[in-house]
This record gives sequence, C-alpha cells and structure tokens, in this order.
Amino acid sequence: MTFPIDKVIRILEQDVKRYRAPIVDLIAVQTKDPFKALVATILSARTKDEVTAVACRRLFKYVNTPEDLNRLDKESIEKIIYPVGFYRNKARFLSSLPLALDNLFNGKVPDDVDSLVKLPGVGRKTANLVVSVAFQKPAVCVDTHVHRIVNIWGYVNTKTPIETEMALREKLPEKYWINFNSTLVAFGQHICKPVRPLCDRCIISSICPKIKVRSPVKTRNKHTKNDHERDMRYKRFFSWNVNGLRALVKKGFIDVFYQLDADVIALQEIKATPDQLPDEILKIPSYESYWFPASKKGYAGTAFYTRLKPVSVKYGLGIDSFDREGRVITLEFDDYYLVNTYFPNAQAELKRLDFKLNFNEAIFTYMQTLSKKKTTIVCGDFNVAHKPIDLANPDANENNPGYSRQERAWMDKIIDAGYIDTFRKFNQEPGRYTWWSYRYRARAKNIGWRIDYFIVDPSGEKRIVGAGIHDNIFGSDHCPVRLDFIS
Repeated sequence: MTFPIDKVIRILEQDVKRYRAPIVDLIAVQTKDPFKALVATILSARTKDEVTAVACRRLFKYVNTPEDLNRLDKESIEKIIYPVGFYRNKARFLSSLPLALDNLFNGKVPDDVDSLVKLPGVGRKTANLVVSVAFQKPAVCVDTHVHRIVNIWGYVNTKTPIETEMALREKLPEKYWINFNSTLVAFGQHICKPVRPLCDRCIISSICPKIKVRSPVKTRNKHTKNDHERDMRYKRFFSWNVNGLRALVKKGFIDVFYQLDADVIALQEIKATPDQLPDEILKIPSYESYWFPASKKGYAGTAFYTRLKPVSVKYGLGIDSFDREGRVITLEFDDYYLVNTYFPNAQAELKRLDFKLNFNEAIFTYMQTLSKKKTTIVCGDFNVAHKPIDLANPDANENNPGYSRQERAWMDKIIDAGYIDTFRKFNQEPGRYTWWSYRYRARAKNIGWRIDYFIVDPSGEKRIVGAGIHDNIFGSDHCPVRLDFIS
C-alpha cells in the first residue's frame, strides 16, 4: 500500500502546532536574520533544543553580526555556549566563521546548499536547514528524526540520512520541503520518540505501518477515540511566586522559563510594572503575557504567560482593597477558567489576618460563581500550609501566620466543598515543600512549607492527569508547582 504522504503531512502540520517550534525555526522567525539562523543551526547539532535556546540567548547578547563574533576569542565563545554538545568544536567553528564568510562570500550568508557547506561546521543537514528556515527556499533537511520517521512509514527505505535526503528529493513533493523538517522534528521529539515512541497517543497511528518500531509506550489500558482526543489536548500549567521578577531576571529567569516549557505559567509577587521589565521578558516568542501589578511600587502583583489563546482576561475581583494589590487574574478558555491568585500574608502576630480572611471569602465566592459555568482551576501562593504534613515544624508554628487555626479552617472549607488539592491527589509524602525561609539555611536543610497550590473544582477531577513540585529550581524563596490537565 502506498503511504498517504499528503494526508499525513496535513494532519501533522496541524497537530504539531501545540508544541513549541524547534529553536532554529523560532530564531529565524523572530529575527529574520540568516546569520543568527546559521549560528543557531551550528549550535543545535546533537544538542537538545532547551540547551540550544539558552546558549543562543547568551551568545546573542554579545553577537548580532559576523563582526561581533569576530571580536570574541575561541575561549570566550566556549564559556558562552557551554554546555551544548561538542561545544569546543563548535566554538572553533564559530571563531573561524566570520573570516570564512568574508573571504568566500563578502561577509554575507549564502542562500544555497553547495555554498553553505564550504563554511566551517556546516554539513548538508545544516545547510539545508539554513536554506529552508532562513531564506524560505525549498530544501530537504534530514536530521535523525526525519531519517528515522520516514523509514518507519516505509515512505523510503534508506540506511543513512544522506540517502534519505536524496530519496526525498526524488519522491517528496517540493511544496512540502520547507516545513518538512520542523514538522517531523516536533513530532519526533514529542510523540514518535526514538526510544519507546508514544504510538497510542499518535494521531496517525492507524495509518502508520510502524516498520521496525520496538517497545512503544502504553499510556493506558483501554484506548478509545475519545480517550485519544483528550490526550491530544493535554496541557502543562505552572505557578511560581517569583518574589520579585526583576531580581529573578538577573538570576536566569528566562532560562528556567524555557526549561519549564509551560503552556501557561502563572506568576505571583512580581513586584514590578511592565515598563520596568526588559523586552526579553515582555515579548517571549510564542507567548502572550498579561500583567496585574499592585498600585504600590515594588509590592505584590500577578502575571500570566500563555501560549494558549484565552477567550477573555479578567483583572481582579472588583473589590478595590484587594485589586489595588494586584492579587487576582483570570484567564477564561473554552471550557475552563484558570485563576492566578496571590493570597495576603497574615503577617506577624496575625496583624493582617482579618484582611486575609476577607480575601479568602471573596475568592471562595468567586470560585463558586465561576465553577457554576465551567471547570475552575485556582493556582498560586495561598500563604497557608493546610495540614501538619505540609510544613517541617507544625507544632512550633501553631497559630503562626500561614498556619493559624482560621487559615487552615478556610482550606478545610474549600476541600469539603469538593475542590481537589492536585498535588495531594498524587503524592502523600512528607517533606515536599514549596517555600523556605532565606534564614538559617532553611532550604538546604529542607525546613519548608507547602503553601503553593493548584486547586481544581469537582467537575475537573477526571481531567487532572499529573501534578508536581519542582524544588530543584532556584532563584526565589518559592519553587514552581505544576498541574498536568486535559485541556
């Protein structure tokens, strides 16, 4: 049977839109600069996209042109691009690239494969990729994903990537050449993986002959069309109290941001207004951002980054005493709400307890109102540890702010109303915390509190497929928390 390549490409081009594009494609689209696309492509060889992205951002702080690159010696380039794969060789290639461009092509990046392969560190795969993504000219780029997948399909029968390139040049319609690599790379990274591919999540599983596929992952016992459709809508949400976004930017926020690879990330305690933030934070490729700073400078505030387009965005609860502190943003999607909240701190001697309890009741009323319309997810820094398991020293903190009887009673109230503490749905272990004091080496000793949550109303329980605490991520006194949700 002839493999239906036209049908498969149409399906996959739509399906892979839910994944972040390969980093080289993003850089080409964002900069429209063939030189940067060439550099990114050289760095990307045998390196994960997340690592390449970090290295490119660091390098492009110093380098925008071949002349800029020529001012750096090889050792400096090594330090900047580490830990990309074969970073010493790549530093050598980059160090000699400006002279080669100048001598061979008058300082310009050429737009054809035969010329590009004359440059240091550029093979046929790299050359084809630069031609397609930087110049939008037809070129067949074949990396390991493309070579592997088209052989799994039986569309070609080849032993090496170069054989695959030549076979595809003969067989693949030219109209598909430009986007073919990026489509199959995204598909190969997320579904048709080299080891244990996710065949039962694959949208073309019924079409694919699965030639020489070994040990596919089985992600469920029963497989129905509806189950498959729900899995394809799986999304990953993060919440993080950053305790000052401007300070965290200096500690590598943007690198962590890309490592998380979130569909939506909710931030609390941003302590900044958008005009105080650099463009690299305000304009992250593939994401829209929404900001609700406090009216008081350097205080509180919330924000969202999302690569999912919301139906609407609502700022605040409509109560001035809370809204002027920027404590709540809501994103509305087709069949759920995602509410980002920064709860007040009751403060020493519970001086602000009444204010917090009033906020608690207002947000509960708001949650109940939303949940009558759609599934409602509430995330953020709740500033309360619910149970003794949720802090290291419960007895010593009895009736302290964040563990007072009144604050815990409110958490009891929402759980009794059917809301799900998503982390505890999956994990009952002690010692899992999301906040640590900066004093007494508390984080190193893991003397912490779990006060950051994703809470989901009863109607959404079957859509919760995972939750986690990412306590290996530093930069704030809080760490990110995660919800995996069928969206």
